[in-house]
Amino acid sequence: MDKNLKRIRKAIEMRQKAKGLNRTNRSQQEDYLQSNALPEMEESHGFYPSISASHTNSASPENNSRITSIAVKALLSVSLFLGTAFVTEIDRSFMQQPKEWLTSTLTNQFPFAKVNAWYSDAFGAPLSFRPSTVTEEVTNDAGYLPVNGIISEHFHENGQGIYIEPEGEENVAAVQEGIVVFAGNDRSTEKTVKIQHADGTTTQYGFLDSIEVHLYQHIANGQVLGTSGMEMESESSSVFFAIEQENQYIDPEQVILVDQQP
Repeated sequence: MDKNLKRIRKAIEMRQKAKGLNRTNRSQQEDYLQSNALPEMEESHGFYPSISASHTNSASPENNSRITSIAVKALLSVSLFLGTAFVTEIDRSFMQQPKEWLTSTLTNQFPFAKVNAWYSDAFGAPLSFRPSTVTEEVTNDAGYLPVNGIISEHFHENGQGIYIEPEGEENVAAVQEGIVVFAGNDRSTEKTVKIQHADGTTTQYGFLDSIEVHLYQHIANGQVLGTSGMEMESESSSVFFAIEQENQYIDPEQVILVDQQP
């Protein structure tokens, strides 16, 4: 009897151990399949818990906003182009005034100098479009010419400006306060500085040996723009000086003579 009970108990213990091992193995298999083979509920519906960044870039809010911005800019550009074409192509009397305004807007340069003059009157200091260098004043013997020298070619000879032959290596100075709208190499006058003034005129200083100002810099009256006369043997040793108003050149000598009158 006791032997039979012992056998029965031993058999029950062996069955329990077997069931425990089976449960452990089964749970391990389920964990493995769930993590490696079988998709989760979200995955089975197409929603993956972890996706690399390379797959999500195209759908990120930042990319969407960028695409929207590009699309809006493209739409505005096309609208502006079509509107401009419509205004310029329609030959009607009521479209004459918009056409003149559009032509003036597209061809005339922004009045930096006028804005700067208004800003100076309102706030007591010139508007700084870009960091400005220290103002350097010069004194010219000619009084109103941008460089000390002799006029070698007059306005009536070329219809654009005058050529000034410097006496030696000289500084080239601005004849009026303004804003630099060009500072670099020009096809016709090589190293050139152009300054826009509050009265609507633009002065041009060409054939410089060096340029000491930069674009959109505020220029004081008499401030050094560059140098000339370093290469006296060069064909372009003369400084070209011109004054332009409303897209037309005017005689600088006439302007200087008027300024010299009391």
